[in-house]
Amino acid sequence: MDIPAIEASNYFRGLLLLIKRDRKVTQSEVDLMMRIGKALGFEEEFCKQSVEGILENEHVREHPPKFSDRNLAMKFIRDGLVLSYSDNEMHPLEEEWLKFVAELNGLGPEWFQQEKEKAAIAAKQHPHLEIESFRAAELRK
Repeated sequence: MDIPAIEASNYFRGLLLLIKRDRKVTQSEVDLMMRIGKALGFEEEFCKQSVEGILENEHVREHPPKFSDRNLAMKFIRDGLVLSYSDNEMHPLEEEWLKFVAELNGLGPEWFQQEKEKAAIAAKQHPHLEIESFRAAELRK
């Protein structure tokens, strides 16, 4: 499945906002964001600068992403959960924000809770990123 450029941009920006929630960016979050950026077709230097500067960048729009495709929203939440658990804990502000994004995208609290439980178990392993199965064809043209 191809992701339009605007959706890819919202995906990456939304996950940047997520890692900003607890006011710290861990190396595991940096590593995952670099994988996500690559999967979305963004240049490595752009991803690196975006991740490194997210805590100080006041120009990033703070509104949560609303996706045009429900499946993409589900992938976003799953990848967000992987990011949140990558430092072995989910900060309450990260969870609250992901719940809000899920609700905004029509994903119910029961679904979110099930995905959260799966992510907590999977966090101990090499994390699978949902976005790596998509193609951001619009960005590669």
